[in-house]
Amino acid sequence: MQEQLVDLQNQAKNDLAKAKSLKEIEEVRTSYLGRKGALNNIMKRIPGLSPEQKALIGKLANKLKVEIDRDVEEAIKRLDLTSEVPLVMKGEKTTAQDTGGVFDLTLPGKRKPYGHLHPITQTINEIKRIFCMLGFAVEYGPEVEQEYYNFDALNVPQEHPSREDFDTFYLDNKLLLRSQTSTVQIRIMEKKKPPVRMIAPGKVFRPDTVDARHASMFHQIEGLMVDEEVSFRDLKFVLTSFSEIYFGQDIKMRFRPSFFPFTEPSAEVDISCSICNAKGCSVCSYSGWVEVLGAGMVDPNVFEAVGYDPEKYTGFAFGLGVERLTMLRYGIDDIRLFFENDIRFLSQF
Repeated sequence: MQEQLVDLQNQAKNDLAKAKSLKEIEEVRTSYLGRKGALNNIMKRIPGLSPEQKALIGKLANKLKVEIDRDVEEAIKRLDLTSEVPLVMKGEKTTAQDTGGVFDLTLPGKRKPYGHLHPITQTINEIKRIFCMLGFAVEYGPEVEQEYYNFDALNVPQEHPSREDFDTFYLDNKLLLRSQTSTVQIRIMEKKKPPVRMIAPGKVFRPDTVDARHASMFHQIEGLMVDEEVSFRDLKFVLTSFSEIYFGQDIKMRFRPSFFPFTEPSAEVDISCSICNAKGCSVCSYSGWVEVLGAGMVDPNVFEAVGYDPEKYTGFAFGLGVERLTMLRYGIDDIRLFFENDIRFLSQF
């Protein structure tokens, strides 16, 4: 695939060199960078590559896009200098000698660089696409939430540390900035009877000290499935399917016992480190494993809070951090890079 990208770059340069008009230049640009262009067709094949190849080919493809854009600009400038139509401004005649060159007034202005979606948005869109393939609906809820939905309905006891001021952003009248998108699960279960199969993406807020791995605002996606006879086996199948599609078929997973107030039993889910191929590095703390999400079977108390019969229905829930998945996929070691708006960083995606 690397050779295809090199050939694509050479072909684009040759085609632009042959272009004799703005229309021909635009046709060349569309054939390579358009939605159905040659470069986009290559990028569609990236998800099927190994983690190492994904990072390498993705970086090369983005670099090639920038280079073709630059070559298009150069081709347009070349037309400006070779046009036989003189520049005329405010009714005055201006010669090529006055301006150092002549160009066609009918040509459009300078093109601005093409933008693209933020890497976090790209990851959210891909996660939504995968879970929609697995039959999940996408639901949204408010970021300013009631204490009931953020804690009480999720079986979080009054003495739980997450209710303290140093773990939650409280507002007036028992309102707060949600610390998890599990709140959306409660709202949906209040409105809809089983079966329920949904994910809830969005921002969450926690007063964490900002460092390379923590931020006071980040993105989370919670998932929920409720029906008759849903088991932990179904949970494992869904999460394994998601991980293999997102990270690649060669990814390994493990489930470790854990505790969450709203699930029982609960588990932490790890994947083999894609940065070092599970050999051990600073990202995985030299263990070969990286924690990616928490999951478990929905606690019966949660079902009772929303009016579900816990004797009839069972279900599972899970929550994953979008920034963490993006960092693992692209080998990024500092979460702060996502929020600094540095074009040198963002242009790589």
